[in-house]
Amino acid sequence: MRMGVDRRAAAAARHRLLPEGRVAGPMPWIVAIMMFLTVLSAAAGLGLNAAVHSMGDDLAGRATVQIVEANGEQRARLAALVTERLRRIPYVRAVQPVDPAALIEQIRPWLGQDAASGELPIPALIDIELTSGQAEAKIDHLRRQLATLSPKLRLEPHAAFLQPVAGLLSSLGWLAAGIVLLMTLATGAVVVLAARAAHDGHRGTIDVLHLMGATDVQIARLFQRRIGLDALLGGALGFAMALLVLALLGARLLATGSELLATVQLPWTSWALLAVLPVGGVLLATVAARWTVLRSLGRLL
Repeated sequence: MRMGVDRRAAAAARHRLLPEGRVAGPMPWIVAIMMFLTVLSAAAGLGLNAAVHSMGDDLAGRATVQIVEANGEQRARLAALVTERLRRIPYVRAVQPVDPAALIEQIRPWLGQDAASGELPIPALIDIELTSGQAEAKIDHLRRQLATLSPKLRLEPHAAFLQPVAGLLSSLGWLAAGIVLLMTLATGAVVVLAARAAHDGHRGTIDVLHLMGATDVQIARLFQRRIGLDALLGGALGFAMALLVLALLGARLLATGSELLATVQLPWTSWALLAVLPVGGVLLATVAARWTVLRSLGRLL
């Protein structure tokens, strides 16, 4: 019974020291905005990083053989010869000649009806898929073998076409990581300012607590507990809103039907990292508040 009374008295003392409402003050809302932006930035960076790796894995072993022969009959014979030779190579997993009619339909919007006239020397295409591992070495070896068949054969790896896009996505990912770092520093700065304001606003109470024998650590614990609760409330609110926005954006990306945009997905490891952000925000706020108050109390001596 006595212990329960002491706990209630201690709670009442903490409330008298910091009487402001948790939701009414600006601290939780500022932390919520910071957490919202931090989670969105982190999700963007993680999603772009996953997209770059997914593109690299999917396109590393894929290439297209172009047969740039103007004569249609020779082009057809050369395409059949190349297809047969490719199927004999052990590290070539799949060989798929592109249908000339399908190719004409794809280039018709740019060339018009001239694409189907037969007068334009449209190259024959053969898509190939290599076995996993050492893709660059296999591409080089395959290019040398094709050169022995005809000088009119071109081997173009698919990864080369999307390399600029992969570089752009990688740069955007690093930009998102920089934004996360800046938001973290800004959150820490806001907590420091809030702790200083709370300390300055309760100087008289702190002096009374010192006269009663309270130590600086005990007083700092009161501030860090209050600011930690504000950070927990704001972080949970910002994290929930960010998850809602991410869910809506994910649905919109899937609705586009684009294979490139579909690669911007978050694996479960990325979701786990995002879930750690609110916890990290609370720890950051608690540590920053404790350090600020202890430093301010030390200057009073």
